[in-house]
This record gives sequence, C-alpha cells and structure tokens, in this order.
Amino acid sequence: MNWLYLGLAAMSGAAMALQGTFNAALGKVVGIWQSTLVVHVIGLLTVVVVIMALGVNWQTGKLTEVPWYAYLGGIMNVIIIYAVVRTMPQIGVGNATTAIIVAQILTALLIDNSGAFGMKQCDLHMRDLLGVLLLAAGARILLMD
Repeated sequence: MNWLYLGLAAMSGAAMALQGTFNAALGKVVGIWQSTLVVHVIGLLTVVVVIMALGVNWQTGKLTEVPWYAYLGGIMNVIIIYAVVRTMPQIGVGNATTAIIVAQILTALLIDNSGAFGMKQCDLHMRDLLGVLLLAAGARILLMD
C-alpha cells in the first residue's frame, strides 16, 4: 500500500469533517440552500485560481468523451453539502460523520466488488465483511445516547 496516498486520503477525511462543520456554521446564519450555493461559488473561484496559477491545460473537447454518469458528481456535491448542513447542527458532527463513514464504506465496497463506473474491480473478502461488521458495531457504540 502506498503510504503517501493513504495519508492523502486520511487528510481528505479530516477535511471532510472540518468542511461539514464550516458549512453547518454557514448554514445556520444564511440558510441551508444559500450556504450550499455560497460553498459552490467559493469552490468554483478556488478551482479557477488554481487552474490559472498552475497553468493547467483545459481541453473542453474531451468533455464529450466523458460517460454520462461522471457528470452526476456535481449533483452529488449539492446533495452532500445540503445533507451535511442539515444534519450536523441537529445530531452533531461526530454522529453525522459516523453515519457518513459507514455509508461511504458500504457504498465503496459495492463499487469495488462490482467494478461499477469504470473503477477497478476488487474481490470482496471475508475480512471486508468483518471490517464492515466491526465498523457497524463501532458506529453503534458511537451513536449510543
């Protein structure tokens, strides 16, 4: 396993928890849908600045080669931000993040096992199922009142 990529993925997980917290704080003040829009506008501006600063070559002609389902990521972003902003103030960052992680792992295993959406197909092993069971048990403990 490449530790650099594992560390980068872990950093992404920490950023997601922080992002959810920041988005929820914004949503409390300006509203859920308004905060979703603000977050996307700021994200758009950030990407534009990064592309310009790095001189990234933008090949719009390739957009027609992209499979239709790959464009659903933009819709997923709206769903994710809305759900995070809506749930974190109600159930807490830890509880919401626990539910997010459990759903992410289950979905990821299904995608890996099927090779859906052009991803590398990975066999499902008993240790994967054991990991999901342990994760679910840990989630249950975390979510106890």
